[in-house]
Amino acid sequence: MSGRNKSAGDSVSELPVILVAEDDEALQSFLEETLSGAGFDAAIAATGEEAVTLLTGHKDKYRGLVTDISLLGSMDGWEVAQRAREIDHAFPVIYMSGAHAEDWAVKGVPSSVMLAKPFAPAQLVTALAQLLNAAPPPTTPDT
Repeated sequence: MSGRNKSAGDSVSELPVILVAEDDEALQSFLEETLSGAGFDAAIAATGEEAVTLLTGHKDKYRGLVTDISLLGSMDGWEVAQRAREIDHAFPVIYMSGAHAEDWAVKGVPSSVMLAKPFAPAQLVTALAQLLNAAPPPTTPDT
């Protein structure tokens, strides 16, 4: 019934993949369920370094980034978003934070969204839809 967990050959069109950088397992599950329910596939990274590795290795795979500010490892969400924007200047970015929301105006990338924890699933879906609708369509490489 659902397009979730199907391999690329099983469906006519793949779900848009959102990269989620979050180190809390309970929040990972919440975000994955929320995105899945809204028609997205979630790729979870527990550290900033892992998120950047996924972005640089498969930059055309992801349609947006949802990142916590405080992550395991040495790289925080601010830096993950900056690196994403170095790859694609219009890449949709949503920050999540329970403690650093006030820093968004100074540290956040332009045209991004900050969701202060706790937030409702609908807030995430609405923010993501707005950013994706404002972003240029993804390019598909011919190679």
